[in-house]
Amino acid sequence: MELRRLGRTDIRVSAVALGVMTFGSKTPEEDAFRQLDMAFAAGINLFDTAENYPAPVLAQTQGRSEEILGRWIASRGVRSRVLVATKVAGPGNAAGDMTHIRGVDRRLDRANIIAAVDGSLRRLGTDYIDLYQVHWPERPITTLRRSHFSHIPDAPTLVPVEETLSALGEVVAAGKVRNIGVANETSWGVMHYLALAHERGLPRIVTIQNSYSLLDRQFEAGLAEIAMREQVGLLAYSPLARGLLTGKYLDANQSVPGRDRFSQRRLSATAAYVDLANRHGLQPAIMALAFARQKPFMTSVLMAASDVAQLEGNLRSLDVSLAKELLKEIDALHEQSPNPR
Repeated sequence: MELRRLGRTDIRVSAVALGVMTFGSKTPEEDAFRQLDMAFAAGINLFDTAENYPAPVLAQTQGRSEEILGRWIASRGVRSRVLVATKVAGPGNAAGDMTHIRGVDRRLDRANIIAAVDGSLRRLGTDYIDLYQVHWPERPITTLRRSHFSHIPDAPTLVPVEETLSALGEVVAAGKVRNIGVANETSWGVMHYLALAHERGLPRIVTIQNSYSLLDRQFEAGLAEIAMREQVGLLAYSPLARGLLTGKYLDANQSVPGRDRFSQRRLSATAAYVDLANRHGLQPAIMALAFARQKPFMTSVLMAASDVAQLEGNLRSLDVSLAKELLKEIDALHEQSPNPR
């Protein structure tokens, strides 16, 4: 397994990580343990979760993903050999109704961050978190999930990034967190975190966790340069575009659950990538995962599998390196249909 530098630290992380957002819901604990064993045996040392997981977000299951990961680490005695990444939930209900997590006043302020860190430490059964991430920004400006820019004025009660970063600095100083990162952020957000860290002597973010795949290369417009020049590497989630890039949703004659959530533009672009993979003798999912892994701004590609068989198939991408000619063909398809929605 290739190991890559985590930000500007001396920590080395596997080029592929395991996301455990289904553990405790779609993935029962016994199967989760098998996935974790398989990933660890393959050389994966980074395991990513969040305080609000598993998905779908429900009050009765909240925190189970962290608990399962923590029980696996303890049972295998591997705490010093793995890197645990988790996240603090921001305000609002971006991932469903989350009022069960610190109520309606859940913010990215000092009190919430300290409570969230302590809760995650307890569920994980550990004394420290290797990478603690802000799951999404507090401010209501985002272009991440839209095809155009939209602006909503800041609320008077908006918690400034400086307060969030100061609170993160406090948990780092206390030894509860080793490194910090952000997720679902914009170019302005990342640079603002970095500027504040420099100006105020606060911890520097080491990663950004955003969506990235053959169908979603928005990260390349601004954030990729920041990632490389500032050593704030990408942890890419949804590299298979919610399963679309496996090709399983393409047969219009089959009633596949979830197919209707994808637009015709996305389905058409996916069909082109699937055809390209087939012509090169590759499984579409393996081509998609290898493509993401080979990007120079990539720290680690997050794989998430609902079962062992799916993870086993995804791990085969570790042995694949895409040739320059194939990468050129991929770029040509991207030019024809960039970031289809």
